[in-house]
Amino acid sequence: MRVLFASSEVFPLVKTGGLGDVSSALPAALAAAGDEVRVLLPGYPAALAATRDRRELARLGDPFGVGEVVLVEGKAPDTGVTLWLLDCPALYTRDGGPYSDLAGRDWPDNGLRFGLLSWAAAMLTTDRSPVAWRPQILHCNDWQTGLAPAWLQAWGNPGRVGTVFTIHNLAYQGRFSADLVGQLGLPPEMYAPEGLEYYETLSFLKAGIYYADRLTTVSPRYAREIQTPAFGYGMEGLLAWRSQVLTGILNGADYQVWNPATDRHLSLPFTPGNAAGKAANKASLLNELGLQAQPHTPLMVVVTRLTEQKGMDLLLSVLPTIVGLGAQIGVIGTGDRALEQAFLAAAAAHPDQVAVHIGYSEPLAHRLIAGGDMLLMPSRFEPCGLTQLYAFRYGTVPIGHAVGGLADTLVDTGYDTLLNGTANAFVFEHSNAGAFQWAIERAVTLYRDQERWRRIIDAGLVQDFSWSRAAQRYQELYATLAAERGQSRG
Repeated sequence: MRVLFASSEVFPLVKTGGLGDVSSALPAALAAAGDEVRVLLPGYPAALAATRDRRELARLGDPFGVGEVVLVEGKAPDTGVTLWLLDCPALYTRDGGPYSDLAGRDWPDNGLRFGLLSWAAAMLTTDRSPVAWRPQILHCNDWQTGLAPAWLQAWGNPGRVGTVFTIHNLAYQGRFSADLVGQLGLPPEMYAPEGLEYYETLSFLKAGIYYADRLTTVSPRYAREIQTPAFGYGMEGLLAWRSQVLTGILNGADYQVWNPATDRHLSLPFTPGNAAGKAANKASLLNELGLQAQPHTPLMVVVTRLTEQKGMDLLLSVLPTIVGLGAQIGVIGTGDRALEQAFLAAAAAHPDQVAVHIGYSEPLAHRLIAGGDMLLMPSRFEPCGLTQLYAFRYGTVPIGHAVGGLADTLVDTGYDTLLNGTANAFVFEHSNAGAFQWAIERAVTLYRDQERWRRIIDAGLVQDFSWSRAAQRYQELYATLAAERGQSRG
């Protein structure tokens, strides 16, 4: 199949979360399985600089009056997958992140910035494209690409491309003023409840959900959850209406990047399951965090955004319990300022047990996963979660809430599961501090019995979440859709 994969993030060029990891690993797995893949993303300065073998491929004009757009082709530095970058300095060359400035404020022209990404994704599938290569499938990801299926609908989909829209996180909906409809040149009649309009705003996310041929989410459980008021963020009715074309496909883990034996971010690489190697990385990490090594003391790690969605307020509630149990904890992340300050205050109050790094560091994230004994994931909702998949391979035991992809991948440690060798985590059912605390207390108690703790680690080590499995599911979806669209495999 010929697949155009559109995303606002691709690791290692740009990453704020799991979307960047998926947009690197899934196209690589599809290419390895024989598909012809192009990955389209904005031409952020760092992304252009990191792309290998860059060359100008085509000029796309100035669709929104902000400056000419140049399509640059190159290769991803890690995977070698073909990248298409939209070089438009007026929209993408600026200090800060892909969505916000250095102070954390959303860029005021995000509607235009990702409107261009969506427009280009759609246009490059049609006869208007200045590039000879044409995809059979356009795979869009999250709200930043949600308008692409809408544009194809407006143009009558002249290329008859099949569209797939993946929801990585329903909470981010890409909502903008209705004035943007005219700025982008979308047909005004599409701004309606049966279309782009969402509570008197233009929603990129709703556009993708409404107009794409197929919808996917990043885990089977999350696909069911988002059709309910508890997790639907107001979109549950629309998603239930489109449930016949909605599929949950569990994300994978990129074992080329997340492999303790070859991990370039570790000073002491170790083969999965090697207890001595794990212990050496823990000792090195404790020294890096400024925490004193204490025999038989578990080290809990947190690698996530510091937000209520991720349950970080619950973690702060149970932090006194963690300290009281004698455990240590290392945290890396950025997010809500109040939560950041609260974690820093906890570290100042307990310097021997709590270490906090505000910001994001890919190398430190790898070392935390490698050196920690337990990974804390108290998310209120979690579409898939990738960190727990990485933790299994590094011998780090997750403690997580039974929601979304966590429920699909974590098996709670109980009498039966420990006996039959399936227990790989400590799971709590209800999103409150008491349930989370009980899971932590169970884990700390069992940690003292290293023979049984080893069984839990071993159960995680045998898990296989390689991307080849997910890629096969997507290939099946693509093939069915292409056949419906009258597209051949040639």
